[in-house]
Amino acid sequence: MTVLTTLKEKRREKQMKYERKMLREISLDILKTKVKDFFSPYLKKNRQQIGAIEEGCLDVAIEAYLLGASYSKFGYYGESAEKVKTRCPVEEKYLIDTLYDYFLYWGSIGDSDHVHESFYVTCEAFIDYWWREGFFKGEKRYRMRLH
Repeated sequence: MTVLTTLKEKRREKQMKYERKMLREISLDILKTKVKDFFSPYLKKNRQQIGAIEEGCLDVAIEAYLLGASYSKFGYYGESAEKVKTRCPVEEKYLIDTLYDYFLYWGSIGDSDHVHESFYVTCEAFIDYWWREGFFKGEKRYRMRLH
């Protein structure tokens, strides 16, 4: 008797293997440093709240990093990062909105519309930074034929 596997299962296994390889490229210390760099003006003094917010930011940063890495094959074939980024606006917008809503849930943003707008721009910059990190590191892995 043979074991039957579907194409969908094989793709998922290959994707998981690639994501594990990509996650070896970043460190938790760098992730935490970047969270503090981007969001230090918005973090309040409550230590428990800061820990929970940092955890959510780390999760979203990893997702953005893996999203960029998954699109890096297009960069390897000659497309620029800006052109490749137009392929995933829905996923990127979802990550930005998730991060923004996460901060709103924890109540770490002021009540002013100006503050909300500037924070949304900060979320966009944060997601863009990690998307590009994943994209360029993934592209490098493709060039080195480590994919």
